[in-house]
Amino acid sequence: MSAQRVVVLGAGPAGAAVARALAGLGYVVQVVSDWRRFDAVEGMSPRVIEGLRHAGLHRAANTVAGPSARTTLWNGVLQTLNAEYLVDRRAFDAALRQDLRNADVEVIEANVRSVQTSPAGHDLMIETSDGPLSLRADFLVEARGRLSPLMRDATRGPQTLSLLNVWQGERGAAASAVESLQDGWAWMARLPDGRCYWQMTLDVASAELPQRDELPAFCARMRRAPLASNFFAHDADTDVRLHARSSTPTLCGRTGARNWLRVGDAAMAVDPLSGNGIFQSLSSALQAPAVIHTLLSCPERASLALRFHQQRIEQLFMRFARTGRDFYALEQRWAARPFWEARRLWPDDAPLHVSADFNQLNIERAPVIDGNLIAEADVVVSPDQPLGVWHLQGVPLAPIVEALRKQPADHVLRALDADQARLVRHWLDAHGYSQAQA
Repeated sequence: MSAQRVVVLGAGPAGAAVARALAGLGYVVQVVSDWRRFDAVEGMSPRVIEGLRHAGLHRAANTVAGPSARTTLWNGVLQTLNAEYLVDRRAFDAALRQDLRNADVEVIEANVRSVQTSPAGHDLMIETSDGPLSLRADFLVEARGRLSPLMRDATRGPQTLSLLNVWQGERGAAASAVESLQDGWAWMARLPDGRCYWQMTLDVASAELPQRDELPAFCARMRRAPLASNFFAHDADTDVRLHARSSTPTLCGRTGARNWLRVGDAAMAVDPLSGNGIFQSLSSALQAPAVIHTLLSCPERASLALRFHQQRIEQLFMRFARTGRDFYALEQRWAARPFWEARRLWPDDAPLHVSADFNQLNIERAPVIDGNLIAEADVVVSPDQPLGVWHLQGVPLAPIVEALRKQPADHVLRALDADQARLVRHWLDAHGYSQAQA
């Protein structure tokens, strides 16, 4: 039997991570992606770089520069906080493609013209530099980010627009900054070669946006804000290029079926303030290869695999949305302005984290990643971890929690080695076990 063919639409971090992992599982993988239409820079944290390396995307990880200083002016307070790692997206995207080719994944630079889907597979028509080309896939991965066709069942947050300005300034140290404004906020960065980036995020419904030909002048006025003026003090902002893009939080109500799956921003896209965009994209993609492998090799587990993927996408979305909500709420100077009021109240008023209580732990059957497949196991569920925890570094937690309801910890943990017992005790303490016993 010939290997099943998978086509991944999109060569960003999510698409690349999925494609590389599926190739390692023996699938014939093709990636279809066009180049980014504009120059951009993004910030990363060390956990993103670690995630890229974990996914085998080493060349992409090596394009990241830093760390560099990151300054914030929020609620009137100026701080220089944790360092940020900046990456030139053009170099980063080129490195992702090379990582894929090194893993024997075919990368086709093309636009997708049409996709015809049926239970038997997918027929794609793409447009390459050499003309139209047709592809056939047994499985389709949608990873084109916010450019993916929207689904009717999508949940959307406050309608948000980001205006990106790019220009050439003076060479100097890399740095980034974030500044809150009366009707939005701005992120800015400078690369060592002098390229400057300033992006303002605002509310489409409430902002008094000018006509398109007046947007450059509007952005120039907004860049006179205190932090931006200081940040770009030595950079003459001439020949500024402007790009507008949607940054509305979006969650797909259906992220997969038996022969297709959405990953990264195509499954859920969050507000830029909610966290690192590449981190959330990778977070939703690293689970996908096991889901896809289960759908293709163990179709009897299809419902379990799809439930696993959907639940985790929804949980990630809500976690990032609440993180953004809480950060918006810190800005009190303009709390009553439409931009800030809408975002400090969305998506809900539930806390980001719930206090640990050992007595609230429950044991349930739930889908888990078991090797390269999705299986079902007993997991420990808590208000803060509603999808459950299966094991800690190979130690199943459900039998331990169940036994602790009847026996003391010293007796229950006796079968573990010293390192395992220490790890489990730390987890139990963090989940209120000590307090419950007191």
